[in-house]
Amino acid sequence: MNWITVTLQAHPEIAVLLALAVGYYVGGKSFKGFSLGAVTATLIAAVVIGQLGIHISADVKSIFFLIFLFAVGYGVGPQFVRGIAKDGIPQALFAVVMCLLSLGAAYLAARLAGYDVGYAAGLFAGSQTLSASIGLATDAINQIGLTPDKTQALLNAIPVAYAVTYIFGTVGSGLILSILGPRLLRVDLAVECKAYELAMGGAPATGGEGSAWHQYETRAFRVAAGSKLTGKTAAEAEAMLGPAQIFIERLRRSGKIEEARAATAIQAGDILAVAGRRDLLVNVVEHSAEEVDDAELLSMPVEGVDVYVTSRDVDGKTLAQLAHEVAAHGVFLRKITRGATATDIPVLAQTQVHRGDILTITGRVQDTTAAAKAMGYADRPSTVADVAFIAAGITVGALFGALTFKIGSVPLTLSTAGGALIAGLVCGWLRSVHPTFGRIPPATVWFMNSLGLNVFIAVIGISAGPGFVAGLQQLGVSLFLWGIFATTVPLILGIYIGKYIFRFHPAIVLGCCAGARTTTAALGMVCDVGKSQVPALGYTVTYAVGNTLLTIWGMVIVMLLK
Repeated sequence: MNWITVTLQAHPEIAVLLALAVGYYVGGKSFKGFSLGAVTATLIAAVVIGQLGIHISADVKSIFFLIFLFAVGYGVGPQFVRGIAKDGIPQALFAVVMCLLSLGAAYLAARLAGYDVGYAAGLFAGSQTLSASIGLATDAINQIGLTPDKTQALLNAIPVAYAVTYIFGTVGSGLILSILGPRLLRVDLAVECKAYELAMGGAPATGGEGSAWHQYETRAFRVAAGSKLTGKTAAEAEAMLGPAQIFIERLRRSGKIEEARAATAIQAGDILAVAGRRDLLVNVVEHSAEEVDDAELLSMPVEGVDVYVTSRDVDGKTLAQLAHEVAAHGVFLRKITRGATATDIPVLAQTQVHRGDILTITGRVQDTTAAAKAMGYADRPSTVADVAFIAAGITVGALFGALTFKIGSVPLTLSTAGGALIAGLVCGWLRSVHPTFGRIPPATVWFMNSLGLNVFIAVIGISAGPGFVAGLQQLGVSLFLWGIFATTVPLILGIYIGKYIFRFHPAIVLGCCAGARTTTAALGMVCDVGKSQVPALGYTVTYAVGNTLLTIWGMVIVMLLK
């Protein structure tokens, strides 16, 4: 056992990975429908491991925290512009109310328990998980005018009370919002998140990958003797079957496969590879030809791809006009996305295409490539992430967040964390409206999100573990219980206020609560329960307001209790 302790102390990276291994394994298990989840399980494992006295640089926590916040912002960036236009000011007002409730709960707990200003400041900072408030609380205590010994005694009490109350402030907030919150709201959070996505234009296209039904298909048909298609060119046959809706891609003749050109004459006995809407193939083509199974003929590479329109020749033309372009042959249009709000535009014959639109097309790779070349830029799926874009985005966001502005003696700052979150939102939105750079595959976003948060949690647990136990031994369980009170009361009240007074959508009200309390770990747990990043839409504005006010409250609570 001593060897393990010495090894983990000498190599703290092993301790972090051990906490992650235990956390993900235990968090993935459930008992009668209850599961701790990876975040909570990782924190508990880290606190236990932390009793071995392991020191980990705070820089590790900060780096992974910024990665996590950027990924959260990137994931909801496309919906952020629409969401902020709808709920921005109400969310800011809600954050003010939440911050006042947080201050009131901590003040009431300190008064009822009879704590001095040192313990009260630590209780507030820990229960509200905002260590930044300790700085202003320290300045305020130094200005009270007490003797050096009394002043130092108050200052020494702050980190002890902070350590005791911070653990529940972090994990408790997550449990309250992610597990108790949906029950208080009487909703299925995953269902509400999906409904919000649909309402904000995030509806997935019917069919496609993972679905047994496909809107567009390619099937093989044999041209019978005496068919009305015999003797017609491929272009004439396509017009007969359904203009601009059905394409003859290639054919088998005398056992050999040939590409079908517009002037290719169709003969009896030819087997045609015909692409088109499923309903047309079933209801139109099958009446003119016999369907056959020809795997080799149908083995053509196909793809779905987003095309960012940049061509001046395409700008302003209707879909009906573009359908007659040579480059449009064999290509099917599934969706048009337009504007800063990434709005889906109806696909109609007279719909005009503009530069900056994003067209989602499907078809053979050679056809989609030709269409993309004629219209602009093809944004093909890739497993490679634009790491330069990620690193630059986090850097710029953190630098912006690090700026501090003072109003009198009160510092106002977003913090590097808030800056990284906003950078993620901006980058995610830019990617959605200008997909020529900044690709981050969904699997990479998940990895950044999940691992970033859980490494942050593991470092917190390992670092705060010894202080938590020491604080309990020194002050007893009462301070821990008062911390639970100060953490819980504002969150429960906030859930009801957000629902019944501000009337936020159930999918974002818990994110608003997490943001106003600046508890990012709770946001991660809420998103996990909701199986969506939608709750983060309520986090950004409230976080900016909450981060500022809760920091100031560190000074205010000292002034109220001195």
